Order: sequence, then C-alpha cells, then structure tokens
Amino acid sequence: MKAIMVVGTTSHAGKSLLVAALCRIFSRRQWRVTPFKGQNMALNSYVTAAGGEIGYAQAVQAWAAGVAPLVEMNPILLKPQGDMTSQLIMKGRAIANIRATQYYEEYFDRGWQVIRESLEFLSHQFDMVVCEGAGSPAEINLKHRDLTNMRVAKHLNARTLLVVDIDRGGAFAHIIGTLELLDPDERALIKGFIINKFRGQKSILDPGLTWLEERTGIPVVGVIPWIDEVFPAEDSLDLLDRRYSSSHTDLNISVIRLPRISNFTDFDPLESETTVTVKYVSPKDNLGHPDAVILPGSKTTISDLQVLRKTGMAEAIKKYLVAGGTVMGVCGGFQMLGESIVDREGLEGQQGEFKGLGLLPLKTAIAPDKIACQRTVTSNYPQPGLSVSGYEIHQGITQMLESDLTKSLFDDPSLGMVNNSQSIWGTYLHGIFDNGAWRRAWLNHLRQQRGLQALPTGIPNYREHREALLDRLADTVEKHLDIKHILG
Repeated sequence: MKAIMVVGTTSHAGKSLLVAALCRIFSRRQWRVTPFKGQNMALNSYVTAAGGEIGYAQAVQAWAAGVAPLVEMNPILLKPQGDMTSQLIMKGRAIANIRATQYYEEYFDRGWQVIRESLEFLSHQFDMVVCEGAGSPAEINLKHRDLTNMRVAKHLNARTLLVVDIDRGGAFAHIIGTLELLDPDERALIKGFIINKFRGQKSILDPGLTWLEERTGIPVVGVIPWIDEVFPAEDSLDLLDRRYSSSHTDLNISVIRLPRISNFTDFDPLESETTVTVKYVSPKDNLGHPDAVILPGSKTTISDLQVLRKTGMAEAIKKYLVAGGTVMGVCGGFQMLGESIVDREGLEGQQGEFKGLGLLPLKTAIAPDKIACQRTVTSNYPQPGLSVSGYEIHQGITQMLESDLTKSLFDDPSLGMVNNSQSIWGTYLHGIFDNGAWRRAWLNHLRQQRGLQALPTGIPNYREHREALLDRLADTVEKHLDIKHILG
C-alpha cells in the first residue's frame, strides 16, 4: 500500500485539512484511498456505523476519500477531561480514564500494536493511505513515546510532507528547527515542504523558498493560500481563529464556549446558513440578546456546569429566557438543563450530586458504560414527521420526569424534549443540524418570533454542502501543489 505522511511543525498547521484535500484529490484519480491518524487527542468525535468512536477529523477525511469512516482510521483517541486525565478510546471503545504517565507506562506497547493491526487491516482494503501526524514530530521530550508521527512514517516507509503555518510567523525557523531535531533516518523521509495559510504576494516569498531549498536540499512542493471558509475543526484551537462577520444577518445564535467543549462541529451547518451568524461566547463574556443560545456538548459536564455558575453565565441564561429568549442544549448541554447530575464514582473527575440549571424536568446519572451509536428518528417538533439522523455519544443515563410542561422532541422520548412554549430545547442527538429540513424548521421558529418570513425547508442535508466544500478545498490545494512530486 502506497503511503504518504503529513506532519506539521506545530499544532494547528493545517495537517487535517491537507489530508482531507489529498484524500479527495487521490480519490478523484480512482485510487482507493484511506485517511489514518494513529493517535488523536480531540474532543470532536464521530460514531461509525458499527458504533465505534473516532476523531471527527478522520470522519471528514474518510468522506473526502469517498468511503465510510472506520475505527481503524483512528485506532487511538484521547479525550481530555482535565487534571492531566483523558478518556482512552481504542478501536472505537472507551476502555479507561487515565493520567498521562499511566497511559505511557501501561498502554504504549498495546497502542503501537493496535496501530500496526489497523494499518494491516487498511492495507487489505485500500491502495493508498494518507497519514496525519499530531503536533510536531520534533518535540524531543515526547519523542520516545510518540506513537503517531515519524514512528508511523518509518513503519510505512512513507513519503513525508512537512507543513508549516506561515500566518503565525517564523515559518523558516520552524522548518529548519524541525529538521534539525529529526533523526537522520526520519529526515530522509521528508520529501517536501508545504507552506500553508499564505496571504500576500508570492513573488516576495520566492527568495525565501529558494534559500530553503538550497539550505535543505528538500523542495517546497506547495504554497497553499489562506482559505477563508469554515471547515470541520479537530479541536477548540480552531475557535480562536474564527472571524465573525460584521455584516447584518437575520438571526444571531450564541454558542457557549465551555472549557471542555466537545463536538462543536454540530454547529457548522448553522454557519453555512447565510441568514445566520454563529458566535462562540466565553462564559465570562456578556451574553447579550441573541436570537438563541446553545449549550453544546462537554467532556466534563459537571465541571463546565460549575463554571457557568461561578462566572454568572447560568444566571444570565435564566434571565435571558425570562426576557423571551430561546435556549437549546445538546448532549452535555442537555444534561445541564436538567434538575441534577450525579456522578457517584467520580467518572468525570468530581464525585457527588450537583444541581442543574433546573430548566427541564430530567435527572442524569453519569455511568461507566458509554453510549455510542447512530440514530434515525422522526421529529415531533418544530415540524412533525421529519426524518432526523444523527449519533449519540454520552456517558450518562437520563431520566425524563413526568411533566405537563414539556413534550418529546422525537418519537423516541429518550433523545430529547422541548417545553410547551418551545423556548427550551434539549437533545442527545449530535448532528441534528445536519438535517436540512429540521434545521430550517427550527430556524423558522426563531424567524417567526422576529416577524421574519419563513425559509424553504425542502433543502438538502448538510452533507451535500460538505461535499461541495471538500471539492472546493481539493480544487484550491491541487492548484498549488506539485502532486507528481508528492506521489514520487
């Protein structure tokens, strides 16, 4: 199996995006191509058809390759939950909550075995693998226990591309420094540099590129321009780069940027709506008066709920509701809207029973067994009879209490509820806004409150928008890459 590795000089250099672009470029050439990231640390995740949990970025890369996501594409996923502790997911299943030292002492050898097994499996299914590294391959304090950068490249003898984010400055120093810290056999695998996120006149950059090639003997195989579109993000670093449009839109929706926010890719479909502005708001910020407030998923629901209380955001949300606002909670945010959350075993880190926001009649108990599965249900609200697909990822069992003030959101009552005035919504269903008709129906409910004309609901699901986005990404990247050299 032909192998290409993409590593970066730093985190957030654009590795995930470039792997997605390469997967789409190669699949267009009729290659059977698969993405691969041996070990990922991220809070944005996806559930495969078989019920396995992987990093969301690898799911997007699989869609770019035109194939279904598989757990072998991301055999190890670490989901940070604070206090130097992460949930360890291997081959799609949560197996432990561990501290960093424990992970490397007890799971390093097993992790490398799982990575090799996954690559062996993929080699029988695909012609080519495009691998993504993590962070930087030159973090010398971590190198002896690095499972996902040059160890994988050497195992596959992969042609390796080194990507640098030039927008942050110091690009040449990052490249030279990274090369200097690689072992000779690792450096021999670096076959090209990619300058990413370039803004400006390339002729001004060219003398530096010439110097770099003469200094290293390695060609610059691409200068990728800054791409001003919202792509599914791997982690919350992406939120720091989000630029909010100053132009007027019909609706303003605020998503609370929780300290351990997870699966905020749920809201990419809202950002695709030209009539909507989505803004991520810190719990310390002024909430203001948006048309809707969303409490997103969280890896540590209880501690993030406590942050809402300490910062005053919990009280601000309640006052906002009294003033006529609309609130939606998704997954962990749904749990927060209830009366209480109990974690008797301290699975999230804090043991005990904690008071929720008290906005919906439900109680949640954090449980050892994680629920991860794809779901298709029928909506009751805001428009009955709509088919809605998504996926569950949560480690809590929620009891819906009897109440005349709320109704089931779907034909499966366990997946969510809405109050009678439709001002408070809660659901366990990730990807709910991917459903075009449901998304528009929900937005039309908000528009009606503003006296705005309803939007058409007979629109495609978000996956069609994502496909067009991936095509545009591949078009742009291919235009600025020397694909012939990359393929060798």
